[in-house]
Amino acid sequence: MTTVPRFAALPARAHWRTVDFISDLHLQPGELRTFDAWRHYLLHTPADAVFMLGDLFEVWVGDDSALPGSFESQCGDVLRAAAARTDLLFMRGNRDFLVGTPFLSQHGVHDLADPTVLTHAGQRYLLTHGDLLCTDDTAYQQFRQQVRTDAWQGEFLARPLAERQVIARQMRAHSEAHQAAQGVYAHTNDALARQWLQAADATVLIHGHTHQPADHDLGADAAGRTLTQVVLSDWHVTATERRAQVLRLTTDTGLQRLLPGPT
Repeated sequence: MTTVPRFAALPARAHWRTVDFISDLHLQPGELRTFDAWRHYLLHTPADAVFMLGDLFEVWVGDDSALPGSFESQCGDVLRAAAARTDLLFMRGNRDFLVGTPFLSQHGVHDLADPTVLTHAGQRYLLTHGDLLCTDDTAYQQFRQQVRTDAWQGEFLARPLAERQVIARQMRAHSEAHQAAQGVYAHTNDALARQWLQAADATVLIHGHTHQPADHDLGADAAGRTLTQVVLSDWHVTATERRAQVLRLTTDTGLQRLLPGPT
């Protein structure tokens, strides 16, 4: 497994004065309050660009699951409406790595490689979903390597939709059982995060996946610059709980964590 991957490069567009980052919404039919909060946010954010850094969906078994009237189709409608007013960029996560480029293109969403270096107002930001940095979870890393191959994806997507949905439910149940046994979400490897930042010539790493929103000081690089790891919030909205942070980057104030208003 490659320790330091190849980084895609993305210069910010000239009109991107305000940029938002979100991840780990895990959109699903059983969490409609979270879906409503996401829809309200996307259709009202003042951001010029919104980066969705993985696990937008709880599960995605293929673009053909977005049948008319389906939950996936409703999500697509939201994306298309939002894309008419702001630039949307999507990075695949461990839950939705099967989202296809055709689906994104049809709904006005730009495909974003993992990892990507974003240059904004002269600063370089390293963006990733975050799962590649959780190297202690060796079983997951082996699984990830397998399911990201063209061969595995081709064989899986060739199965009937109903069969894929059953497999996805089984995999989700296995993942939840594993998570319950572990007690905590996986942690990223600090040394590897620093290595990535130095290789990318960036000072800020932005990612999700771990569901542990916080800012971490990773020390200094060879040039004496402070290296910072910014972990995004997951989204979960119920009658008694609200986790739905947005990380906002502006040319005037830098990075800020915000909580959009209720729907």
